[in-house]
Amino acid sequence: MEHQSVQSESNSHIEDNTSNNHGWQKVTYAKRQRKTLAKPAATGNSIPNGSSISGGETVFTSLEKQSEERRRRIEAQRAAVLADVEAPVRLSGKKRDDDYEEGDETDSEAVENGKLEEKKLVKAKKPKKPKVTVAEAAAKIDAADLVAFLADIMGSYESQEEILLMRFADYFGQAFSAVNASQFPWLKLFRESTVAKIADIPVSHISEAVYKTSIDWINQRSYEALRSFVLWLLDSILADVASQQAGPKGSKKGVQQTFSKSQVAIFLVLAMVLRRKPDVLIHVFPKLKENSKYQGQDKLPVIVWMIAQVNK
Repeated sequence: MEHQSVQSESNSHIEDNTSNNHGWQKVTYAKRQRKTLAKPAATGNSIPNGSSISGGETVFTSLEKQSEERRRRIEAQRAAVLADVEAPVRLSGKKRDDDYEEGDETDSEAVENGKLEEKKLVKAKKPKKPKVTVAEAAAKIDAADLVAFLADIMGSYESQEEILLMRFADYFGQAFSAVNASQFPWLKLFRESTVAKIADIPVSHISEAVYKTSIDWINQRSYEALRSFVLWLLDSILADVASQQAGPKGSKKGVQQTFSKSQVAIFLVLAMVLRRKPDVLIHVFPKLKENSKYQGQDKLPVIVWMIAQVNK
């Protein structure tokens, strides 16, 4: 009987679903439906071991509250820790931003200061040499010091006249080493000035005592040694002529180097030798005629100046 009742309910349910589903049928089973409906009722009052207790909702509510409170405490602690960590980070970030802003100014100032310091260092390493005139350098030559120098080299090289003459020239080379080419443009002077004007250059700048000490010492040297010495001085002058004509980029290969940086000393020593021993030029002239390096329009001013010294 019960089976027929269930069957009729099932059929009735199928007919209702059929009318609602427009001809589609949905098959259901009464036993499964009853079991499904029975489970929610049992769930609320059961525990994991299958038994049921009264007040189950209260137990679960309490557990949920405890769990919620514990979760909130954990989140609060975590938030507090994060706040402690993030605060210095934000502060340090702010400081970095401020540092960057200040650093930008500091770096720019440091670069400018660095450039200034670099310029100062460059200036300190390469200071401008003061311009020294021929007259200023000549005024510093002391006759007594020259006498002592000549006595010293005579004791060391008495029998070696060529070395004595080279050391003599070197003494004046050191004395006029501070005079640069701009203070003694001899080639320009020789080309643009009269013979009378250039005849006393640069002898007129030294004192009478220095001049007399020098020519007295030169007078003791032999003609043979003086002739070679005069040719050596002349070669040094002509080498400077070739260097100036070659331009600032360099001089010709094989050009003889002078004993010092000063052309003033070369002209001074050559002038004193020719004035004290004019016959030396007579011994030199055959050599000047034979060798082509002493000939030419560019050498003529120097030869004329040498002749002017002999006439003094």
